[in-house]
Amino acid sequence: MFQRYPVTLVLPSPDETTRLAAEIAPLLRPGDTLLLEGPIGAGKTHFARALIGALQAAIGKAEDIPSPTFTLVQVYEGPACDIWHADLYRLNDIMEVAELGLEDAFLESVCLVEWPDRLGALTPEGALRIAFMPDQDPQTRILTFNADSPRWTELLEPLSRHAGQPAAAARPDV
Repeated sequence: MFQRYPVTLVLPSPDETTRLAAEIAPLLRPGDTLLLEGPIGAGKTHFARALIGALQAAIGKAEDIPSPTFTLVQVYEGPACDIWHADLYRLNDIMEVAELGLEDAFLESVCLVEWPDRLGALTPEGALRIAFMPDQDPQTRILTFNADSPRWTELLEPLSRHAGQPAAAARPDV
């Protein structure tokens, strides 16, 4: 089993979170799932919107990207496939997750899932987990990336080398 990570990044501003999402976006391909974990207000939705915006910009689109808190799922056109943004906060039962159609989306789309603990047994293997934590400074976010699949080496290797750069601090946790 692949387990070289986690990698932790300290992002000092929302602009840095947006920049990171734009850096990650072109590396994603159909079947990739990002599980966005963390408390309310930790930056999950900001990151998802920025990533979706970057993917849409790649195909010359710019549309409103609302939070799917009440709709549960929003689907967008992307460069290689659809992009699914799901917010499962309001779900209480795994059967509700199945009704959303996420299982098929996990196979053929790029999926961003907030509150992935609600997925239970439907959590896709090989997904990238990103834990968002607020800091004492309300502008700063701490993101920890975890992967158990070599699929994510292309993304995590460069992130682990951000240490010492002024834009964001990174450290591979040992």
